[in-house]
Amino acid sequence: MPLGSPIGSGQGLNNLANLQIIIENANIPVIVDAGIGAPSEATMAMELGADGILLNTAVAQAKSPGQMAAAMKLGVQAGRLGYLAGRMDKKYYATPSSPTNQISQAK
Repeated sequence: MPLGSPIGSGQGLNNLANLQIIIENANIPVIVDAGIGAPSEATMAMELGADGILLNTAVAQAKSPGQMAAAMKLGVQAGRLGYLAGRMDKKYYATPSSPTNQISQAK
């Protein structure tokens, strides 16, 4: 079943909310199949917690299939590593991550 978007469409991940629900509730590995057209879309699917990506058209129809295959590999690896690292919590306000006290003043 196409999980990203229609097969061969390159439309990307059309319904992130449903994909997230499936990933969170599945007791089996989730492979995102169909619709992935760019490495960033593969990264996004992996960051959501997908276990893998299945694609063909994005590579087969690229101007440089070898380069696109390499880019997809890097996108999948980056997304998985990011997922395993754990994304920071989203906040509704700005908070500095650098210390704001005991900063030496230049003279």
